[in-house]
Amino acid sequence: MKSYKAYAKVNIFLKVTGKRGDYHEILSRFVLVNDLYDTLTFAPKDNEDFVIDGDFNCETSQNTIYKAFKALLEATRSESLKRLMQSHAIKVEKKIPSFAGLGGGSSDAATYLLMCNEVLHLGLSRDELAAIGSKVGADVPFFVYGYQSANVSGIGEIVKPFDEPPLHIKTVTPKIEISTPKVYQAFREHFYKELSIDKQYRFAEMPSLEVLKQMTPTEANDLFEPALLLYPKLEQHRKEGWYFSGSGSSFFAVE
Repeated sequence: MKSYKAYAKVNIFLKVTGKRGDYHEILSRFVLVNDLYDTLTFAPKDNEDFVIDGDFNCETSQNTIYKAFKALLEATRSESLKRLMQSHAIKVEKKIPSFAGLGGGSSDAATYLLMCNEVLHLGLSRDELAAIGSKVGADVPFFVYGYQSANVSGIGEIVKPFDEPPLHIKTVTPKIEISTPKVYQAFREHFYKELSIDKQYRFAEMPSLEVLKQMTPTEANDLFEPALLLYPKLEQHRKEGWYFSGSGSSFFAVE
């Protein structure tokens, strides 16, 4: 059967703009990494259990693909979706590291939604799929839309394409598993600041290459300092000209 690519992303910048209950509202530039992706395929199977065939270190019930299946089923009540997952496994060739700030789990979930929509002719729009995906994870809507570059705001649900030439991005991921909730908690307790409206406009309009030329890694990503506080071994892996993606642990540079 046809295979689908679930691309990684990096955050060129990530700034906190406020709070929404227990969540942080952000403004961030998400950019796809075109040569780093997981590959997803539907594969026939013999039993009716929900099966994810791939190198994952979590229970099926905690996997973002399974969560995407449950969210899609709740939204559509599709009998054909039930039958598909009774007769087929979702096979994942995993290339994007986990706990890396590269969006692998979110990209897998979004790609699964797009696959089901296409294969089953569900007729859902990207906006509808993004709304379903937002119940799975904050980064899922970006991957549903498939923009090469976009400004992402709110808690991840507002995705606006940003017109700029594709960037060739290289990444390196230290073997440090980072907890995003813990990094945000440390940010809130020790580093909390909000980006002013004027600076939000400035960041939103600035090309990615200009951000990387003008900003230090700490200035570009509000989560870098709290991540360093919690995971001091990150300091051993930072290099001149490299930036920190999301809550980490990946660093990236533009070639």
